Amino acid sequence: MEHIRYGILSTSSIAPRFIAAVREAEAGEIAALSSRSLEKAREKAAEWDIPAAYGGHQALLDDPAVNTVYISTVNAQHYPWARAALEQGKHVVCEKPCTISAAATRELFRLAREKGLFLMEAEKMLFLPAVEAVRDRIQRGELGRIHMAEFRHSFPAAYNGWMYDEAAGGGPLLSSAIYVMELVLWLFGGIRRCGGLATPMGNGVEAQYVLSGETESGVLFTAQNSTLAMLQNGARIYGEKGWIDLPDYWKARRAVFHIQGRAAETMEFPCEHELVYEARHIAECLWAGRLNSPVVTEELSVAAISVLEEIREAWRRTLPGA
Repeated sequence: MEHIRYGILSTSSIAPRFIAAVREAEAGEIAALSSRSLEKAREKAAEWDIPAAYGGHQALLDDPAVNTVYISTVNAQHYPWARAALEQGKHVVCEKPCTISAAATRELFRLAREKGLFLMEAEKMLFLPAVEAVRDRIQRGELGRIHMAEFRHSFPAAYNGWMYDEAAGGGPLLSSAIYVMELVLWLFGGIRRCGGLATPMGNGVEAQYVLSGETESGVLFTAQNSTLAMLQNGARIYGEKGWIDLPDYWKARRAVFHIQGRAAETMEFPCEHELVYEARHIAECLWAGRLNSPVVTEELSVAAISVLEEIREAWRRTLPGA
C-alpha cells in the first residue's frame, strides 16, 4: 500500500488525538471526516484542517479518496460501521473495544480476511515505550516470577454522556476494563477466570466496579474503576524481587522499577501525542501489506472481550438494577 488516506468516522473526543498522532508520525493523510450532522462535520473539518466533510458515515465510506477508516463512534456502533467499511473495501482501524461481543469481533476478522483487508483494534497502550519497557524487564526476569498485579482507573461522571447509555455500549467496564484485560493478556498470557462486583446505576450500566482474576500462569490481578470516587490512577506489578509502578497505565509516559537491592529507577518517555506509536505501527502494517497487527492480534481482541462479556452476563443475572 503506497499511501494511507484516512477517513475519520465520528467526531468523538479521541478523534483529534488520533489525527494529530497520524500527522506527527507522518503515517498517512487525513482525507475526510464524517459526523451524523453535516454542520458538525464541517465545523470539525475546518478546525482540524480536513479537506472533506460528510453529514453521514455512509457518505464517507462511499468516498473513493478514502482507503482506510478510523472508527471512534460509541461502542455499540463499532461493529456495524466496521462491517460496512470492510464491505466497502476499506481497511479498518477500530477503537477499543473492537466490538462488544466475541462473536461480532470474530465475524469482523473473518470478513477482513475474506476481503483481503487490514483490521486492527486501536489499543494505543500496547505500543507505549513505558509499557514495552515494563514487558521487556519482566521477560528478562529482573523481578523474578510475577505473582500479583493491580490496576486503578477513575474518571469524572461527565466525561462522556453516552458512557451511561446501555444501548450505546456504555459503562466503564467496556471502556476501561478492556485496557486491563488486554494488558494482562499481553504481559502474562491467557486469563483463566475473572469476576467481580459493580455499583449499578439502575439503567443497565455500572458506575464503578472491582474485579479480581487469575491468569493461566498463576498471576492474581485486581482492577478497580470508578466514576464516583477519585482513585490513585495507575498499575503496580509485583514479583519475587520487587515491583513496578506504571502511573496512568493506559497512557503511561513513565515507569518506576523497585527491584530488591537497587535504588528505585524511573524511566521517562515524554511525548505530546501518546497515540503516535500506535499510528506508526498501523502505517508499517499497511505499508507491509499485512492483514492483521502482530501486536493487537485477533486472538488478543477476542480473548479480552470474551472475559468482559462473561462478566457483564454475570452482573445481569445477579446485580439489582444492572
